[in-house]
Amino acid sequence: MSWFHANKPKGRINGPDFLGWLLFCFSIGLVPLLIIVLTISAFAMLKRDESRGYPVPLQLHVLSDPEQRLTPAQAFRELAATPLTIYRDTHLLETPFWFSFVVPATVKNDRTEIELPSRHAQQVMCWEGAGKRLLGAASRNKEEGLLSAEKTGFTLSPGTLAAPMTVVCKGTYSGPARISGQQWRSADLDRSIDEFQRGIGLLEGGLLILTLFVLVAALINREWMYVLFAVWLLGNLRLGANSMGWDDHWLSLTIPYQWMPLLRKLTFATYYIVTYALFGALFKNELKLIGFGWMLKLLQWLGLFLLGAALLLPYARFLPVLWCVAPVGMVIVVFLLVRILVLTQTRVALWYCASLVIVLLATFDEVIAAAFGFKALNNVFNSVTAALLASLMASLAFAEQMRAERKELALVQAELRSTYEVTPIGLFTLDADGSFVRTNPALEKILGLDPVTCQMKKWSAYFESGAWAKLLHIVSGKGGNEAELRGIDTGDGEPNFYLVTATKAHGRIEGSLQDITDRSKALQRLQFLAENDPLTEVLNRRGIEKMLEQAIQQQSDSRPLALAYLDLDRFKLINDLFGHQSGDEVLKQLCARIQSFLADNKQIGRIGGDEFIILFQDVEIADATDICSAIIQQISSQPYHIGTRAFHVKGSIGLIEVDAGMRAQDAISAADRACREAKKAHSEHIVVYQKNASAFQDRLEELSLIEKLGGEFLPAGLFIEMQPIMSLSAPEESLNFEVLLRLRDADNKVVPATRVVAAAEENGNIAAIDRWVLSTVLEWLTLHHRQLPRTKFVCVNLSGASLNDEKFIQDIFVILSKHAQVAPLLCIEITESIALHDLEHTSRFIDRLQSLGAKVALDDFGAGYTSFTYLKELSADALKIDGAFIRSMNMHPANEAIVEAIIELARNLGMTSVAEWVENCEVIEALAKLGVDYVQGYIIAKPQSPDAILAAHSAASFITDEALLRFVRDRRAGGKAWALEYDEIPPSELH
Repeated sequence: MSWFHANKPKGRINGPDFLGWLLFCFSIGLVPLLIIVLTISAFAMLKRDESRGYPVPLQLHVLSDPEQRLTPAQAFRELAATPLTIYRDTHLLETPFWFSFVVPATVKNDRTEIELPSRHAQQVMCWEGAGKRLLGAASRNKEEGLLSAEKTGFTLSPGTLAAPMTVVCKGTYSGPARISGQQWRSADLDRSIDEFQRGIGLLEGGLLILTLFVLVAALINREWMYVLFAVWLLGNLRLGANSMGWDDHWLSLTIPYQWMPLLRKLTFATYYIVTYALFGALFKNELKLIGFGWMLKLLQWLGLFLLGAALLLPYARFLPVLWCVAPVGMVIVVFLLVRILVLTQTRVALWYCASLVIVLLATFDEVIAAAFGFKALNNVFNSVTAALLASLMASLAFAEQMRAERKELALVQAELRSTYEVTPIGLFTLDADGSFVRTNPALEKILGLDPVTCQMKKWSAYFESGAWAKLLHIVSGKGGNEAELRGIDTGDGEPNFYLVTATKAHGRIEGSLQDITDRSKALQRLQFLAENDPLTEVLNRRGIEKMLEQAIQQQSDSRPLALAYLDLDRFKLINDLFGHQSGDEVLKQLCARIQSFLADNKQIGRIGGDEFIILFQDVEIADATDICSAIIQQISSQPYHIGTRAFHVKGSIGLIEVDAGMRAQDAISAADRACREAKKAHSEHIVVYQKNASAFQDRLEELSLIEKLGGEFLPAGLFIEMQPIMSLSAPEESLNFEVLLRLRDADNKVVPATRVVAAAEENGNIAAIDRWVLSTVLEWLTLHHRQLPRTKFVCVNLSGASLNDEKFIQDIFVILSKHAQVAPLLCIEITESIALHDLEHTSRFIDRLQSLGAKVALDDFGAGYTSFTYLKELSADALKIDGAFIRSMNMHPANEAIVEAIIELARNLGMTSVAEWVENCEVIEALAKLGVDYVQGYIIAKPQSPDAILAAHSAASFITDEALLRFVRDRRAGGKAWALEYDEIPPSELH
């Protein structure tokens, strides 16, 4: 009726349509009903052929001959002593059996036939009486005499008998055979053989047709699980054939009997493997739900075990393995099916469970019959019936699954239809000419479609010119599957943007449409911000560097290129005093002023808070210099008005002439260096580096050094020197020194230490170098400390970058712990600015060093702004006064006052004072009057090799200046009048 309602024509039904509908209803309704009624009536009313005869079971004497010693006469005598029986099971014995029976006399002219119906019989020989006459012999390959192979066993045809005849037979069997005999009338046996053949044809033909139908349907629809089902149906056919005894035939062909044992073993093993595979595929989702995954694994391993047994074991030994494995597997499957039924209550599992129960009953029946000689369901329920019923039940299970899948598909289609209607993305279907076939409400809202008239309009009516060509391009598969389209101009100058995704299906175009106007505008803004500064809207670092790289690639002698680096002077004060908002407004106005001087071939980019780069393409260096001078003048000539406030800003510029082949980063670095030089020493606030300037060569050397220090391993050529530090109270009684880093390049030239440190800090390798210096010094001290009796401290300067590296800090204390004996000689120098950067961290570090016996000195003291405020928080052992004060101390009285204050402060805090950069004797004499403890400088000694330090008596041993030598002699003569030197004071008393 659902088909009728779906296809019933609207309005009046005309003749041909009504006739077609009437014939369809007759074919699918009335004809099947008539067939069912007639079939039931035939079974109820029609009678079977009463003239048909049935066999009479024969009573047998049966005797096993395991030693194969008996002759027919001997067997005849011994058989007489055995009891009569209807049948005898062989219990898998493959040695001969003797049996005898009496064939009754026939009535009138009837011919009698004796059927020996064992399908497991391999060979039978029969004699009359006690071996008087050989009646016949037959095997599966050969027949002679009165014996022939019929149905599943053999038939003896003695013909018409006037008197009873005793027959003795010898038979050999393979498998679970049953020895029995039946007497037939010849005509009845012929009818039985015909019925047997018809049964074979019915079973084989029916199951083959069903298997072929399922297989073809599965292949067409690419449903591989149904291919598995078809294979399983074929297995049922072969099991039924085995049960009936005609599995040596296949499609009217006779299989050689010597193949049969292996073929039967493989059939059984393969059938169980396919059964387990089918079960796992059919209930894949349900098995995940119920758990017990290990049971399914066990089923799979049992199947492989059975297959291996089929290939390796003879038939007689394989069968017991089969009878053990098969029931275990069936019990597991039934258990899992019951679990599925309880938890999911699916009818698919119900039908499949019924199918397996039938197979299980048949299997147990066969096992019990073969093992114990008792066939519980004999002649009522056998493997043929099991094969047919199991196939039927499994077919019902698959039909139920197909129904469930169809129902689920209908639900999915309904959900898709509902989703189609409510989805917020516009969905559409177009005809081949671009006409709308179907739209959802979201698309109608996006495009402003009228759902009544939209199908009359085409795609191109709503989008810019070329939109239809773009759509055809993406559905062709040549341009991806999506494209961005622009809507028609609505007159307000703000067209919308859309993203369309489409594909071609069944001659139509199916797709979706999204309004991405906001996203498109946001993307344009993001693209702008990717290369522009959001505050000033000039280029950012990425944008200006990109333009610089392009300009360098296009540079030639006819296309000069210059680069300026602009840094505002003391701009941070505006942010600190008046807030960042005021500073931001100043930057906006400043960029506007600068851009007024720049044409199309000049670009400005902001690369820092108050740092800018200006790019001059096709501008000679002289012209670029004039423009930069004008920019500096324009920056500082007029104040910047922010509300009621007005700010004055100045700047410095470093301008370079970019050489061909220079890297963008190198050019920016060189311009930055020129700018720093301009900030330091030039009132014009501009420094220009032309091509081949020495600054470029210096930078190249720095880059080469940075590259050399950039690897994971230390560069070759590193070594240390030591500069003596002389005590002013007893110059000849101490040999203290500071360790200095040196690097010898490939030309055997010594690179200045400041350049090595700067390069190592720039490439991030300074911690490795500091670690090497510290280890080298401590190892040297450990080796030679007995040769240094007058050495009380050895200064080692560590980089600020290293001291901020937690891993390096940990390494310091590991190294010190390895050299605990000489750790008290070590004095770590920390630059004052680094110490004050994180006072708490520095204080903890100093405490840990002093706990190991090492000392700490604050280097370059006096150069900072807040040294005196925070000095009391640091428990340093010494202060090294900044050399800038020492070198000009006698020229500027203020410097002498500062030095005196530092010395007095150090004395009051219990610290030792050390003066650096001492260059003449007059300064030393002045320092001695002020009370400085130690001095260090070239007038005393230049940096020496470690061997020279070991050979020296004291720091004064290196002095060559006559005036200083006299000072030392005077100091020796009046030594008792001076205070105790620092070396003689225990470390515990230095605080």
